[in-house]
Amino acid sequence: MIRFKLAEQIERLQFHQARRITLQEVTEATGINRSTLSKILNQRGYSTSTDILDRLCGFFDCKIEDLVERVE
Repeated sequence: MIRFKLAEQIERLQFHQARRITLQEVTEATGINRSTLSKILNQRGYSTSTDILDRLCGFFDCKIEDLVERVE
């Protein structure tokens, strides 16, 4: 199963910027629907497109392996 590490990336960005990052802010910056972000955060096994992953990597300035991992 693929596990998203979106919460970890939000926490990392909050730490580096010393401020709270909201899903609304991520939505506005990436154009990704807030409900999609909520599903990525909360729904086990949620499937999303590579376009969304690419936009999240751009927003968080991270590599794909920083955002997703495969778990048994």
